[in-house]
Amino acid sequence: MSTITATEVNKLRQITGAGMMDCKKALTESAGDFDKAIEFLRKKGQKVAASRSDRAANEGVVIAQTTTDKKRGVLVVVNCETDFVAKNEEFTQFVKQIAQVAIDKQPKSVEELKTLSYNGNGLTIADKITEQVGKIGEKIDLTKYEVVEAPVVGVYIHPGNKLATVVGFNKSEVKDEVMKDITMQVAAMAPVAVDKTDVDPKLLEKELEIARDQVRQEGKPEEMVEKIAQGKINKFYKESTLLNQEFIKDGKKTVAQYLKESDSGLAVTGFKRFSLS
Repeated sequence: MSTITATEVNKLRQITGAGMMDCKKALTESAGDFDKAIEFLRKKGQKVAASRSDRAANEGVVIAQTTTDKKRGVLVVVNCETDFVAKNEEFTQFVKQIAQVAIDKQPKSVEELKTLSYNGNGLTIADKITEQVGKIGEKIDLTKYEVVEAPVVGVYIHPGNKLATVVGFNKSEVKDEVMKDITMQVAAMAPVAVDKTDVDPKLLEKELEIARDQVRQEGKPEEMVEKIAQGKINKFYKESTLLNQEFIKDGKKTVAQYLKESDSGLAVTGFKRFSLS
């Protein structure tokens, strides 16, 4: 058996990011063959991933990013088990690289994104996730990938990387302040749709049924139930649809009014939002 040197161990550690003892064991088991050692570490990661498949991975990092022309924005979420890992700068950079791959390659789904090359080194994103599991010892997974395309797209990442938004606008030129205000509005107020007509019919029916039940529990006559329930739905629209919400920087106006004052023809075409909390 060949002797594994500290230089070789360090080289493998630089390539894979795995721990020193893990690298030494991998090289020993692989008789100094780096390719086999890397495969050994990946298999170790797969084993760890399997053993932690039932663990809750509720922490993580949320990243939003746009193309250089700002016509396309992505939102990516990678989960882990602990806040300690989520706050690690190396882990954050790992998620940012995944977002960059999504920007560059434009996959159609999370599953397709996982099959793409992580950084041209032969590992797919799925392989890199497995490698990270082996290195960190936690359940890690790429769980969300959303896209917004528009004439211009703005993004906002709340400090701490736990919450991010991506918002599309109908014009290619939007003031930076307006873009920031609207992306932060979506972050702070968590709307479910851009406007009343964009609300998912299933969600709307669910809200209506809840409103009807509330009215009946208040003892109102049955002939008044539908009318009062519709009034509650109007309140739902005001609280939960972006354009009808109170503008967070000026409660005397709605978001729609703020946009009109900024640019009479400006409109939001769509948005994506995700929060780990």
